Amino acid sequence: MEIQVKVRDADAMQAARQPLEWVLVFKEERISLRDLIRERVYQEVDAYNQESGGLFHGLVQPGEAERTLNGFRMPKKHLIDREVQYKEALELFEQNGFIVLADDRQIETLDQEIVLKSDSVITFLKLIPLVGG
Repeated sequence: MEIQVKVRDADAMQAARQPLEWVLVFKEERISLRDLIRERVYQEVDAYNQESGGLFHGLVQPGEAERTLNGFRMPKKHLIDREVQYKEALELFEQNGFIVLADDRQIETLDQEIVLKSDSVITFLKLIPLVGG
């Protein structure tokens, strides 16, 4: 049975702006945060790679991309490696680059289990390091 959940990207520095929202589809109702991040990254990279260019909307900025207001602009159209993006996303989580809330409950470790329901909301809150601290 497939479960569709709402995913929300929020930025701690731009709380006044509406968060981006979309739906991700999962095949199982119990997954680890590691699996959730992998599925999210794979789906967003696959969507970009199937398009004919434009902005990349993803959890992690590809190395050669430029940050814009609405995503990441690639210098030229080329395929993004989803494994590289996935590994970078795991590292970013471990370095407190973002936190994940599943139905308003913080998920603290990559191996923590999440129970997905059809009305679940998963929030990725990107954190910005403070200057000098």
